[in-house]
Amino acid sequence: MTTTATAAQDAGAGDEGPGGEGGTPRRGPDRGPGRAGRVRGRLHRWDVRYSPYAFVAPFFLFFAAFGLFPLLYTGWASLHRVELAAPDDMRWVGLRNYTRLLDDDFFWNALGNTFTIGVLSTVPQLLMALGLAHLLHYRLRAANFWRVALLTPYATSVAAATLVFVLLYGRDYGMVNWALGAVGIDPVDWQSGTWTSRFAVSSIVIWRWTGYNALIYLAAMRAVPDDRYEAAALDGASRWQQFRHVTVPALRPTILFTIVVSTIGATQLFGEPLLFGGAGGQKGGASHQFQTLGLYLYEQGWFFFHLGRACAVAWTMFLILLLIAAVNATVARRLRASH
Repeated sequence: MTTTATAAQDAGAGDEGPGGEGGTPRRGPDRGPGRAGRVRGRLHRWDVRYSPYAFVAPFFLFFAAFGLFPLLYTGWASLHRVELAAPDDMRWVGLRNYTRLLDDDFFWNALGNTFTIGVLSTVPQLLMALGLAHLLHYRLRAANFWRVALLTPYATSVAAATLVFVLLYGRDYGMVNWALGAVGIDPVDWQSGTWTSRFAVSSIVIWRWTGYNALIYLAAMRAVPDDRYEAAALDGASRWQQFRHVTVPALRPTILFTIVVSTIGATQLFGEPLLFGGAGGQKGGASHQFQTLGLYLYEQGWFFFHLGRACAVAWTMFLILLLIAAVNATVARRLRASH
């Protein structure tokens, strides 16, 4: 009996299997992920590492094709004599195109007109934009409507806007001269006069860009902490004093940004004076009285067929913009240091 029970126990113990008690099978040694798992892990690492470059690659490809290459090729062409009739016939002239610009009175005239129109359009534009943003910053009925209305001129085609202003400034039947005649002022030939034509072109720029800059200022005003206005109000400051001593100092970086962007836009001004001048718009008037650098470039390249000289004008404008950017960086650094 004892021997039989012992044998039965040994047989039952043997039925537990290789895993020991409870019949659970023993696990073999951990061999790690298989080949498919290693491939997935490698693909994940590549995705994390290289996907950002793939996302931004289209921008750099388009920038290289339509931005960097034309810039470098224009600089190379500016050192050659190139005619529009034979663009493949390039003759090396070095800096001759640039020296001829310095001796050209029409170039200096265009540079002066660009500066004058830039000042006439930028200063009133930014002052009006700052005032409109200040009004919209406080509670105003139909505020969303007024914001959309401010942005409407910016969304309008420059061609459509300029043609409307040409009708407004018409010498014989323009609404502006009609309004002047209603108060006893003689009609003005807006296109033929030197300062009147510059003022007319500047008014188009002011109309198109004031609302855009106003919304930029409004966004910057929303970032100013309310406790500053509350502290100023407790000290007895009026709204005008709050605007001068709280809002404007807080908006200095934004104001500097809009000044630089508006200056760059004024340097590249082209569509407004071209369409305002009519059939001979590339001359900027009969006496070149409102010809900008953009119109001068256009005239040299596509009316006189001097592509090399036009490229030199383009690079001169580019160097002017670099100078503006350098001044902006210097002023911004000093503003940060003053704070």
